[in-house]
Amino acid sequence: MNTTIFKAYDVRGKVGSELDEETAKQIGKAFAAWLPTPGQVAVGRDMRPDSAELAKALIQGLTELGRDVLDIGQVTSDMVYFAVGSRHLAGGMVVTASHNPGEYNGIKFCREEAMGVSIETGLASIRDMAFDNDFVPADVPGQVTEANLVEDWVKHALSHATPQTWPAYNVVVDAGNGMAGLTFPVLQKYVPLKVTPLYFELDGTFPNHIANPLEAKNLVDAQKKMQEVTADFGIAFDGDGDRAVLIDEKGLPLSGTVTTALLARYFLKKNPGATVLYNAICGRAVPEVIKESGGIGHRTKVGHSFIKEDMRTYNAVFAGEHSGHYYFNFNFNADSGLIAAVTIIQILAESGKKLSELADELRTRYLSIPETNFTISDPQTVFIKARDEFADGEIDELDGLTVNYPTKWINIRPSNTEPLVRLNAEAKTQQELDDLLVRAKSIIES
Repeated sequence: MNTTIFKAYDVRGKVGSELDEETAKQIGKAFAAWLPTPGQVAVGRDMRPDSAELAKALIQGLTELGRDVLDIGQVTSDMVYFAVGSRHLAGGMVVTASHNPGEYNGIKFCREEAMGVSIETGLASIRDMAFDNDFVPADVPGQVTEANLVEDWVKHALSHATPQTWPAYNVVVDAGNGMAGLTFPVLQKYVPLKVTPLYFELDGTFPNHIANPLEAKNLVDAQKKMQEVTADFGIAFDGDGDRAVLIDEKGLPLSGTVTTALLARYFLKKNPGATVLYNAICGRAVPEVIKESGGIGHRTKVGHSFIKEDMRTYNAVFAGEHSGHYYFNFNFNADSGLIAAVTIIQILAESGKKLSELADELRTRYLSIPETNFTISDPQTVFIKARDEFADGEIDELDGLTVNYPTKWINIRPSNTEPLVRLNAEAKTQQELDDLLVRAKSIIES
């Protein structure tokens, strides 16, 4: 087994050379043995060509060790969290590589109550157990039950909205040939939206574009279609449907910072004085809005497993990440692209404004760069140089290296899933932002 497929909070690797059915079976066994709670395990999968066989192997591993399995078939990742939380299961696994290209696949995990499983909270043990492959089959194999949860999931996603009050918005939805193409048509039965669908056909080879809405090139088709049909807004989902990017009527995407701020304001209005979490690379508009809204803000590390744990620790009502993951306490503290999209539509309907009007007030507070990636062989050397270069600022090492100044900040951190160093920066003026970038790139690219 190639243990490098075990990342900070999931498994990801190239199918065949790094991740195959035998490996998946061993991981299924390890998860069955590791789970601290007795009971049934949910298994789902995305639309990639090899996901069905990998899921079958996971189920075989689970049942051989006596675990009963709820096979929920093709699902978005957030549906697995829903299955585990709503049915009080022992845990869940979903075969997906999210937005990665078609030659990749992976596995996401959760334990009881949809709690995350990271390398620090169990994934390392699962890795070691799978590698050793020293398992004793159960005397009585587990049983497999099949269930289709799409309808229940959509009703749950709408449970904190009032779609009957929405205008009949004209919306372009780009599923990117990913799993949102399965769930959004069901949602349409319950909402008054006029939807123009793009790439709803499930196809894990991604024939049109990679289902990663954080990259501008993957939004071009949706933006063109929005212009053609004079859309009120657009929504683009990632491959496994747990992230959604909203696009305003002018064709401009809402960043994770802007969306987090809008959602934070909304939930603090409904839950005065509550705690809201935001990750280390969200812009300053987020803590500003939390404070303005009378809430308590808490900054966290990047990554769903860390945030799900912090949601419970701080009894947070909501959490947002710059990468487009949004977490809700009523959703078992798990993230959901569909719930985020539904809630933004609810905010829009209640405001009576255009989406650009809501977003622009937040966008104009600071100037920022899109997250920029660099392939670096020795990230640690970069961080040592950065500490020296930015010694004139306030250094914070919660997640990578963040340097704060009165009107600007910069973050350099290693990716949790890829061999990259990621750069984020924000400032009040273009000159300040340019100065930060020049100094950062002189270190990273040297």
